[in-house]
Amino acid sequence: MKPLAAARPALLPAGPTAPALPGLSRLPLVLSACLAEEASRRTGFLWHPFAYGTGILAYFSLPAEPSLWAAPVLALLLAVLAGLAGGGRRWIALLALMASLGMAVAGFRTALVAAPVLARAQMAEVQGHIETIEFTPQRSRILLRVHKVEGLAATETPYRVKIGLPGQLALPTGSAVSLRASLAPPAGAALPGGFDFRREAFFRGIGAIGYAIGPVRPWAEAPPPPALLAWLGRLDEARNLLTRRIAGIIEGPAGAVAAALVTGKRGLIPDEANDALRLSGLYHIVSISGLHMVLAAGVLFWTIRAGLALSTRLALRWPIRKLAALGAMLGATAYCLFAGSEVATIRSLVMTLVMLGAILLDRPALAMRNLALSALLVLTFQPEALLGPSFQMSYAAVAALIAAQGLWRPARPEPEGGTGRAGGWTRRILGAFAGIVVTTIVASLATAPFAAYHFYRVNPFGLIGNALGIPLVSLVVMPAAVAGSLLYPFGLDEPIWQLMGHGIRAVMAVAGWVAGFDKASLPAPLIRHSQFGALVLAMAVLILPASRLRLLAVAPFTFWLASLVMPARPDLIVHENGRILLARGEGGAYRVLAFGPSPDFVLGQWLPALGDARPPKAPDLKHGVRCDRLGCTLRLADGRWLAFPQRPEALREDCARADILVTPLENRICPSGRVPVDGRTLRQRGTLWLWAEADGSWRLEGTRAARHHRPWQRLAEAESRPKAGAGPETGPTNRKSGPAPDQPGEESGNGEPPAFLPELSSGEPG
Repeated sequence: MKPLAAARPALLPAGPTAPALPGLSRLPLVLSACLAEEASRRTGFLWHPFAYGTGILAYFSLPAEPSLWAAPVLALLLAVLAGLAGGGRRWIALLALMASLGMAVAGFRTALVAAPVLARAQMAEVQGHIETIEFTPQRSRILLRVHKVEGLAATETPYRVKIGLPGQLALPTGSAVSLRASLAPPAGAALPGGFDFRREAFFRGIGAIGYAIGPVRPWAEAPPPPALLAWLGRLDEARNLLTRRIAGIIEGPAGAVAAALVTGKRGLIPDEANDALRLSGLYHIVSISGLHMVLAAGVLFWTIRAGLALSTRLALRWPIRKLAALGAMLGATAYCLFAGSEVATIRSLVMTLVMLGAILLDRPALAMRNLALSALLVLTFQPEALLGPSFQMSYAAVAALIAAQGLWRPARPEPEGGTGRAGGWTRRILGAFAGIVVTTIVASLATAPFAAYHFYRVNPFGLIGNALGIPLVSLVVMPAAVAGSLLYPFGLDEPIWQLMGHGIRAVMAVAGWVAGFDKASLPAPLIRHSQFGALVLAMAVLILPASRLRLLAVAPFTFWLASLVMPARPDLIVHENGRILLARGEGGAYRVLAFGPSPDFVLGQWLPALGDARPPKAPDLKHGVRCDRLGCTLRLADGRWLAFPQRPEALREDCARADILVTPLENRICPSGRVPVDGRTLRQRGTLWLWAEADGSWRLEGTRAARHHRPWQRLAEAESRPKAGAGPETGPTNRKSGPAPDQPGEESGNGEPPAFLPELSSGEPG
């Protein structure tokens, strides 16, 4: 084979030779050296979870449910190919194998958890056992393991339902109850490309949400609950007892936050405290996940090891480091069980157990390979967790911290000798504090893109809030939480909770101070999946390699920057329930037309995703909106009149007056060109964004594609919605004579469900 230099003259046209680019001839040598370094450090394994997750994402992106055996057969073929290949081709085949395994695992998980989902809203008598109770200052929420729903066959009965109750429920967790409730299917995504709450409910076995009508009665004829359900009920009741004790000792919002840190029960936290924590970037401290598990396990590990080291005989004859790791593993597992074993908590437990298990095997605990192994384990048992913000933010933060530690350790200066004992302690304390601040900054920067993608907001001063608040959590709050939990069974916990309360109040003071900054929270317009994927790829290429291959992150990062162009904002946004509509009124600003329960939760997602900084309760959101009990009207930015009829008689009347109609009813009256959205469209496409085209047509984008058919979406085709001409007669309504701009909207007040229903139907991601 001829060398490259000898082959070049035959490939180039005659004439003077072009000068070579500086350093270009060294590129193959540099690339070979980098690949050799990656191979020597065995970083190729770190890409296996990335490929595994890519397969899971491919499964959830499919328009229809694939055959259950297609991915396993493909994985078998790729396994054979990987065994026959060698070198780089084998590594590529292994990545393809991991992707196919990810698809297979996601398919089997979907088939395993599949359970009936309520097909349409209805009122019915519900009987079952209370699985968990969440208390709030004014109401309660129960998760009911269903035994029977009136009017539904066993094959149509949801496995679990989530029901809101007025006041405080007196019955304990695990009780068999019977109640009459208004039930509805779980809500879907609030906007196209947003988090799908219906899918989240599907994988948690929740087939309906609703609210109780009348009292909750003990069910005397109930069969005995399964042993596991009875045990979980007693555990949840113990969590509620400890929650009340902590909140009673530490009064006010600090007590509610302290209880949430220990038991995972967040219902008692008032809205003002929640808002301050969110605006300051500190809300993650009340969601028991990676931070809490690591701190709890770390406190236990240090305490056990320090206690064993007090005995010279134990320190010299026993592996106290391994004993401390084993004790921390048991304590972390108990903490996970007591905190409710939520998805985020279980994921954090697995990650922590892998890290501590590495100590038992005499391996480095904080290593990227351990993190990759824990990600594979979590995604194998809960592949749907990959789609949620909790998994993404936790693993991004830990991966960034491990990578930063690898960069910092070689560059860290050696301490100078001769400073004395006092100087040594001072240096250690300052070093520990500086370490907490630096890790907080690294973790905050790593998780900020994920927060913007999922929650449509960025907190520019979150670094300040975390840098000041997390040291208090690490050094005061969490050690007190561990000590108080250990002393609680002996009744010696009260002074510890009081100490924890002082730490929480200091954290809340930091949160309130940062939340008071101007522009403490800014809207982050919706990031498309392709943009987010490019950013995640750039972060992975920056973090995972051990060589200068990190520089390749410039390519996807440049693509991400180039794609950050705010797309044209939609002219209309219609919620899938047909009761909330956002439209661009005169002046181009959005106006809200809404019926029924408060739309604040939905607007809290829509407005930031559209780049609108107004809060959901802003008065000018109803400027120019005119409503009565039958519908609403609004003059649009282009001068046309929009009608939003909710009853058949309003549809007939508005058809003769308005230029555009949007309705949850099935349109059988008006010309289809004037009704871009009706009940049939909402059933097929879910929540919709609409753009008006120059030719008078409309371009639609929904939360469901027209032909998507997945297990968590099938219920949409069977949902019952009002039909034109099928509603009850309402009698005289004194409907206003015509559209009139600049009139404030009126509340419907027509016997709608309680205001807590949106909270139940929407849920929280992750």
